Amino acid sequence: MQHTTSNTGTQSPVSERADREPRMPGLAWPALLPFARVGLVALSWLATMGVLALLGQPSGIPAAAAYSPLALLPVNILSLLLVRRLVSREGSTLRELAGFDRSRLGRDLLWGLLWLMVLYVPFALAIIGTMFALEGGDAFTSFGTVFAPDPAELPALAPAAAMVSGIVVVLTFAPLNAPAEEFVFRGYSQGRLQARFPVLAVLLPSVAFGLQHIFFASTPAAMVVFAVAFFVWGLGSALIFRWQRRLMPLIVAHVLVNLVTSAPALILPFVLPA
Repeated sequence: MQHTTSNTGTQSPVSERADREPRMPGLAWPALLPFARVGLVALSWLATMGVLALLGQPSGIPAAAAYSPLALLPVNILSLLLVRRLVSREGSTLRELAGFDRSRLGRDLLWGLLWLMVLYVPFALAIIGTMFALEGGDAFTSFGTVFAPDPAELPALAPAAAMVSGIVVVLTFAPLNAPAEEFVFRGYSQGRLQARFPVLAVLLPSVAFGLQHIFFASTPAAMVVFAVAFFVWGLGSALIFRWQRRLMPLIVAHVLVNLVTSAPALILPFVLPA
C-alpha cells in the first residue's frame, strides 16, 4: 500500500515569516500618488464647472475656485482611503504614519504654530516675487485684480443653500484636507522615497503640491502665483519633515491654515449678491 503525505493545513516556516512580514512599497506608488491626487483635484474642478453650468450659474475659473473646498470633500475621502490601504499593506496605520501620540499633543501644537510662522515667510516672499515677475512695478496695485474675482463671475445661490454649503466646508475641509494632503505628499510619498532617493523625495511631492493649488486660484495669473508659492510651501514642509521625522506638527500647521481659509465660507452668503 502506498502512503501519501498531505500538506493541507501545514505551512513552512519561510511561508509563515513571509505572511507576517509587511510588504515594502516599490517606487511606483510613492512617486505617482501625489500626481494621482492632482488628477483627482483636476477632475473635481471640472465637475464643479459642469454642475454650476447645469444649474445656470457662472461656471468659469472664479466660480470653480469659490467652491473648491466643497468639491475637495470626495477627493480627500478617496485620498485618505487610498493611503490607508497602502500603509495597511505594509503592516502600518494612518495613526503611525502621522506619528500621533496623545502625550505629545501639546508639543505638536507648539511645533505646528512654529512651523506655520516659519513656512509663511518664504510663502509670502514667493507670492510677492512672482507678482513682480508677472506685473513688474504694478505688482502691489494688481493684487486685487489677480486674487479677487469679479462678483459677477461667482455663483449666486440662495442664502440657505450657500449657508448649508458653508457649514459643510467648515466642518469637513480642515479636518479632512490637512491630514489627506500631508499623508499623500509628505507622509507617504516623501516618507517612502527619502531612503533611496532623498532629493527626489523632497522635490517630487513639492512639485505636485504646487500644481494641485492652481485649481484653487480664481484667475490665470493667480494660478501661476499659486503654483510657485505652494511649491515653496511644499518644499519647506518637506525639509521640515525630513529634519523632524514626524508628520503630526505639519498636520497641526496645515489644519490651522485650512481653518482660516475655510472660515469665510460662512460669511460669503451674507456679503455676496443673492
